[in-house]
Amino acid sequence: MDGITVREVSSRKELHDFIFLPEKVHRGEAEWLPPIYMDDKLLFNKKKNKSYLYAEAKLMVAYRKGKPQGRIMGIINNRYNAIHNENHGRFCFMECYNEPEVFHALLTAVEDWAREKGMTHLVGPLGFSDKDPQGFQIEGFEYPMFITAANNSPYMVTFIESEGYEKKIDLVNYLVNMPEELPEIYRRVIERVEKTNEYKIVEFTTKQELRKVIVPALELMNETFSEIYGFVPLTDREKVEFANRYIPILDPKFIKVVMSDGQMAGFAVGMPDVSPGIRACRGRLLPFGLLKVLRESKRTKKLMMMLGGVKKEYRGRGLDVLMGVKILESAIKSRMELIDSHLVLEDNHKMRAEYERVGGKVVKKFRIYQKSLKT
Repeated sequence: MDGITVREVSSRKELHDFIFLPEKVHRGEAEWLPPIYMDDKLLFNKKKNKSYLYAEAKLMVAYRKGKPQGRIMGIINNRYNAIHNENHGRFCFMECYNEPEVFHALLTAVEDWAREKGMTHLVGPLGFSDKDPQGFQIEGFEYPMFITAANNSPYMVTFIESEGYEKKIDLVNYLVNMPEELPEIYRRVIERVEKTNEYKIVEFTTKQELRKVIVPALELMNETFSEIYGFVPLTDREKVEFANRYIPILDPKFIKVVMSDGQMAGFAVGMPDVSPGIRACRGRLLPFGLLKVLRESKRTKKLMMMLGGVKKEYRGRGLDVLMGVKILESAIKSRMELIDSHLVLEDNHKMRAEYERVGGKVVKKFRIYQKSLKT
């Protein structure tokens, strides 16, 4: 096929080709957002990434005349398949130049591998869990890219659909101008919650304070995210790794926790948009890249909403509104101008309604695709 060879990554050079190919594909694109390479080197390391304990994975690179032209990762998440009684393989971290024959070769290689493993469907882009970039962006390319989301070229959408893949599920991204005043319904909810004296909102000023609650928050995430497509519960070791990865770039004032009877009833995590800093350091945090990321996090006028959850027995009592309002208050004090919803599942009508209530509009859309592997 035009001299294209797809090889499984088996050497340090091939792994280097896999990790750094995207920045070659997108060279010259001023707005392209690179990954944090320190994280990528951990993500693709089978000895260090604990996800490989419950998932099979295969990294592949397409070469033509010895030069890398594309990459893809195949995953079989045995834990997720067991929980949901599925036999689905996944593809993710796919990248190539505007060459449909390379795209076809890569995708065919993963389909064949997944079929050999007994999978009935292939879905993607979808990583180990919903915490990895998921889906191909299909709309809103005129808006800035953001961290932990797909940063694909528009032609990738044409390629995947020409391969017979269909929509599995869409995710949307809202952008909200910072409201000058809260909707009246929020004020009524806050008054009702505060009158009960049953709940205590906990706010933070230092990262040391955060360390005491981050693991309990991730435990609550395991419980509350069980209904979200693609989510896989974190193990204890993964919780610690996840915390250590994000604490350096979190701003304590944008994290809120609600306590009730001595236990965590809900949490919400916002984060200043660090994308300009990542772009400035080209994804390389060492030796001085982290300083650029932290500097840009102080300058940014956009707040990213990253995570949040409320225990089932406390839902419908206004705790999500309480935490949201407290984050808004902190954002206003910090002179933020925009709120970015990050990714919201299209069928999460409650969350979508909340963003629309404060004037949010959908600016980006991402799609996870699927295809039957039965012949």
